[in-house]
Amino acid sequence: MIIMELAPSPDRVDPLPEPSSTAAPLSKRAQKKILKREKWLAERPQRRAEEKAKRKAKLEARKRDNPDSRDDVTYSQSRKKLKEIKMADSSCRVGVVVDMSFGHLMHQRDLGKCCKQLLHCYSMNRRLAHPMQFYVTSLKGASLDEMKRHHGFENWDAHIHEEDYEAVLPRDKIVYLSSESENVIDNLSPDHYYVIGGLVDHNHHKGLCHRLAVEKGLKHARLPIDEFIDIKTRKVLTVDHVFKILTSVTEGHSWKEAFMSVLPSRKGAVEKAEGEEQENEPQAKSSE
Repeated sequence: MIIMELAPSPDRVDPLPEPSSTAAPLSKRAQKKILKREKWLAERPQRRAEEKAKRKAKLEARKRDNPDSRDDVTYSQSRKKLKEIKMADSSCRVGVVVDMSFGHLMHQRDLGKCCKQLLHCYSMNRRLAHPMQFYVTSLKGASLDEMKRHHGFENWDAHIHEEDYEAVLPRDKIVYLSSESENVIDNLSPDHYYVIGGLVDHNHHKGLCHRLAVEKGLKHARLPIDEFIDIKTRKVLTVDHVFKILTSVTEGHSWKEAFMSVLPSRKGAVEKAEGEEQENEPQAKSSE
């Protein structure tokens, strides 16, 4: 008999420890952590209400954009509809790879965030009318252990490999994305594979993906953020933000439109004036 230990429910919140009169006084850092957690608990009802409002707004937007859609379609029916759109049948041949080889460099919490971003990437791709060719490589060790908390990923309509991306993809078609690269992407080319480093590191490993690409002799490039956008912070984006920008471009939007729709407000992104922009705003090339 195999006994499985269930992960704690995400709604379950362990009580804060009661202060002891005999315990040593807490450090300032520990006090800040407690205050931060208390604030998080207090704001949870508000966050849930906001999430519910966002879901409702998305549903209303879908109905507005698709007035002929049936309002009585059940959740189960909508899920079945998604399964009819297969990656293998997609006219989009642009490949996107999430490199999960950095599990040993992340704390458990950051690894969990990385895996949730990966889930978001898959969710976005399967909802596209023309899904990109989605790969997950080097999914083993700590990264695999964390992903096993999310049951069903083994059945994804995606190419999931324990091996490194170099072992499963043509080397001359691989382009590693890095904000430190001096090369700039103009177009997303069919049958090329754009690699996103699956790393949540809070700048602890700055430039790692670029360095690895150089050491391996791989092509590398950055998104054309500087060409269309002024941004106040570092141009390092989360895995799912990069993925969403790529999906937007494959759907026919310009780079500028993709950046402005995806970049979070905390980045302070501002469109460059017409004279400052590059004259051309490249799109994803057709596979035909």
